[in-house]
Amino acid sequence: MKKTLIAAFAVLLSVSTVFANGSKEEKSATQAQGPVTLKVGATPEPHAALLNLVVDDLAKQDINLQVVEFTDYVTPNEALENGELDANYFQHIPYLDSFNKERGYHLVNAGGIHVEPFALYSKKYKSLADIPSGATVAIPNDPTNEGRGLLLLQAAGLLKLNDNAGLEATPVDVKENPKNLKFQEVEAASLPRVLDDVDAAVINGNYAIPAGLVATRDGLFVEDSSSPYVNVIAVKAGHENDSAIKALVAALKSQKVADYVAQHYPNGEVVLVK
Repeated sequence: MKKTLIAAFAVLLSVSTVFANGSKEEKSATQAQGPVTLKVGATPEPHAALLNLVVDDLAKQDINLQVVEFTDYVTPNEALENGELDANYFQHIPYLDSFNKERGYHLVNAGGIHVEPFALYSKKYKSLADIPSGATVAIPNDPTNEGRGLLLLQAAGLLKLNDNAGLEATPVDVKENPKNLKFQEVEAASLPRVLDDVDAAVINGNYAIPAGLVATRDGLFVEDSSSPYVNVIAVKAGHENDSAIKALVAALKSQKVADYVAQHYPNGEVVLVK
């Protein structure tokens, strides 16, 4: 009987030791994993501003968010495709699709965050009717944004495009130009700087905002709320369901971000999507 009890005690002690060691190993593995670093590229405003707003919130989830600022539309996609970034936040879906098609890249949408209304601005004229015949209008020179600009001018009644022009329209697709407008194709980031030198310019929201331009206040014509150009968190294909990426998207859809947007962009310069 005594030998049986001793044997049973030995087995119990052995099992307890196994569970204890297993628990220690599991804890050790968790500690070894540590915080996840998430490097995200963005243009300064509003993208980087919104990302910086949620750095502390993500830190509480052991996610170390590092925001890398860019001032163009090409480099952040190259860096994402090459693995230098984990995600980027600056572009809308038509641009993302066009970039993938042109470069053979593998970038996907991990979550739509906001829309920045596109607008036509002028320092010389106060209304569309004031724009004279032969006026020079600056438009973005990158794929999809150029088409988006021309579609805006068409919606404003300043021109008509070929029926099949679509989102990738260029000036050669203009079939009716009653004011004989001249188009100056300019890198998107430079559009606010050339506004003084042209009669009007179609400017992306993330470059208009830092230049002090408010679409609903300063725009001669503004894209309406049905815009398909939602700015997204982009990642390399296969990472759209990563837990850190999902946490990032959730943080950008938080009430904290909504309150910030309402306070800093009260005139509809940035419109969050649900």
